Amino acid sequence: MTLPLTFSSEVAAARARNQPIVALESTIITHGMPWPQNLETAQAVEQAVRDAGAVPATIACLDGHIHAGLEPDYLATLAQTQNARKISRADLAVCLSEGWTGATTVAATMICAHLAGIGTFATGGIGGVHRGAELTFDISADLYELAQTPVTVVAAGAKAILDLPKTLEVLETLGVPVIGYQSDELPAFWSRKSGLPAPLRMDSAVQIADAHRMRAQLGLPGGQLVANPIPASAEIPAETITPIIEAALRDATGISAKEVTPFLLSRIHDLTGGASLQANIALVLNNARLAAEIAKEMAR
Repeated sequence: MTLPLTFSSEVAAARARNQPIVALESTIITHGMPWPQNLETAQAVEQAVRDAGAVPATIACLDGHIHAGLEPDYLATLAQTQNARKISRADLAVCLSEGWTGATTVAATMICAHLAGIGTFATGGIGGVHRGAELTFDISADLYELAQTPVTVVAAGAKAILDLPKTLEVLETLGVPVIGYQSDELPAFWSRKSGLPAPLRMDSAVQIADAHRMRAQLGLPGGQLVANPIPASAEIPAETITPIIEAALRDATGISAKEVTPFLLSRIHDLTGGASLQANIALVLNNARLAAEIAKEMAR
């Protein structure tokens, strides 16, 4: 059976020339930002990857195919799609077999990137252990994907709406390398500091690429999480954002499953007067640039 995988013309050309490629997720487009900022951000992130010397491959599921790289008209259409499914490992196969329009989460993007031969992926923040998970068992599939799919993921840590200490504990239990980039402390998405020490620290893309290759040589499953702090000029300090997150969490009572994170991000956007969205854009661009540097080192 032929793998349902389609490459954009730009990504196909990059593969033929053995150029570095960076995977980008699509739920940030359909579920993470409002129109038209979602399209503008997606275009800006793709351009940031190009400017850093790599080729962007925004991943989504369309018409029964995994698209590794979206042509400009496909990207614009996806950004205005109202009913795109939020796809993870559990429903990826059904999405393709049923021909749904599916935006890929971190977990699904990792799976699709690996199928496409792409080893580096830039996102905003990963999912993790939700607050109250000791009662709800609400833990993102992103963590388990990091433990089994060999893709290096660059993120500004886990989303700050989560239980960050428990998220770190699960990552450690699963054997996922958590690397603070030029930092001894893990970032907390909108904030540069979380109060949690980074288990590992690396200061260059060369080190990160070397560690990725060594894991493959050792036969170790899974990828790496590179925790890249938001630029200082764009951060919302923890003392400012924490009470806003707490208020949004109180407002989210009764909301569950895949709707929790989009609701919280939207509510925090409202409570910060849009400042959280601007910080989100800045950190995604920052992650895209670092991922491009890592991809270039891997391509060497």
